[in-house]
Parts: sequence; structure tokens; C-alpha cells
Amino acid sequence: MLPEKQLFNNGSFLFIFVLVYNNPMSTKIIAGNWKMNPVTLKDVKSTFAGIKRSVSKVRGVSVLICPPFIYLPELKKMAMGGKVEVGAQDVSDKDQGAQTGSVSAYMVRDLGVKSTIIGHSERRAGGDTDEIVNQKVLTALTAGLKVILCIGEKVRDEKGQYLEALQKQLEKALAGFPVKLADRLIVAYEPVWAIGKNATGVETPDGFLHNKIFIRKVLSGILGKKKALAVPVLYGGSANAQNAGDFLGAGQADGLLVGRDSLNPKNFAEIIKIASLSK
Repeated sequence: MLPEKQLFNNGSFLFIFVLVYNNPMSTKIIAGNWKMNPVTLKDVKSTFAGIKRSVSKVRGVSVLICPPFIYLPELKKMAMGGKVEVGAQDVSDKDQGAQTGSVSAYMVRDLGVKSTIIGHSERRAGGDTDEIVNQKVLTALTAGLKVILCIGEKVRDEKGQYLEALQKQLEKALAGFPVKLADRLIVAYEPVWAIGKNATGVETPDGFLHNKIFIRKVLSGILGKKKALAVPVLYGGSANAQNAGDFLGAGQADGLLVGRDSLNPKNFAEIIKIASLSK
């Protein structure tokens, strides 16, 4: 066990704390978010089959693919007997009822799907408030799902004021969180400013590690230190085959939430291979 002092000074408050790291998590998590892609079932099946073949002999990596809702039943069948699990990209904050176009966590669970992403930056941009994210988290847990909770600041400032935004997102999203279900929680850090065509910069492994430690501190106040240290923290800001090694190595990420490269079986296979060697 390696005790490590970390100092955070964001201009308005100072954190000095001792964080004790256990050995790195033995199983890395590589999750692929397909977003609204592909647009044909033929391409969906071809892409998934390519990924499934590429991980058949991989050890020490948990692989999850989150396709559009419409493809969940087909991919769930294809996933049987393999090492790739299928998850949802989102769920409703309601159990059932007059919610045209929505899909409930109970529907997802009834398909045999066990995980869902919640709070992705694109869903937040579409209107999901911290309160809605919180209700989605609680509903998904009640339905028996694991939750990949996405958080991330829109702007990175040099004084560290953005840490307040991360803390607020975590505390509000996890309000009323049943601590006994902490083993169903995964946090994915995705700095919005570093994602997509409107990116204003690139996150670094050191930057991620800084924020991972901060995330664990906030989680320790919600879940307790022991359970907080067991929650995987993934990196999800334009993660790809080129930067995977750095974030999993120097950045000490417990895994990655991959967007575009998860639709390319060759690139995704490379990321999974890198993860299998990152111990």
C-alpha cells in the first residue's frame, strides 16, 4: 500500500489529505459508447462481431458496448457466450407511464442488460439537470442496474475553480445514494472542453490523475473511504487508441469510456490490448 499526500488549492479552498492507494484494480473497464451509430443493423452486427472476436483471448479487461436502444436485443443475443457485455446509453428517470419516447431502467433490465450510462455530457446538454441525473441513478439502481455516472466540467481554469463543479455534480447526482450498492457505481470523468470538434484543449494523464484523486475524496464523503477507493474511475474525454496507454498508465485510470474508436473494431481491439497490459 502506498500512502500519497496530495495538495489541491483551487483559489477558494485548500484540500490537504492523505489518500491510500490499494494495488491497481486487477480488471480494467473498457466501455464503448456508440451514441447514435451505426444506422443499419447490418453494420451494427458486423462491428459487434469484430469486437467480440478481438477480445476472445484477452484477460484482465471487462468490455462493455453501449449501442442505441433499438439494437440492445440483437446485440444481447450476439453477446451470449462471449466476453463482451452490452449496456444502455441512458435510462428514463421514471419507472413507467406517459413518457413518450423514453425507455425505463426496468425495460432495460428485463432484456437482461445489466449496465447503463447516466449523466453523459450530451444528455446534460440536452436538458438533464443534476436533479434529473440523480433520479435516473436512483431509478437504475432500484431496477438492479450498474451505473456509469459521467461527470465533467465545461471549462478548465488555472486556479482550479472547476473542482467545485465536479464536486457539485457528484454530490447532487449521488444524493440519497444507498451506500450498500456502492459496488454498482462507476464514475467516468469526461472534461467537456476536451471533447469533439469544439474542444479547446487536450486533457493530460497528470490532469486526469489529479482529478481522479479529487473525485475519490468527494466520494469518500458520500460513501466512506473504503467503498470510495473501490469505485472505478474511468477517463472519457476523447479516449482513443493513441492516448489509451498514457491514461491507463501514467494517469492510473481504472478504464476508459471510448466514443468514436469503439466503432472501429481494429482501434477498439488495440485499446483493449493496451488495457490488458496495464497492471
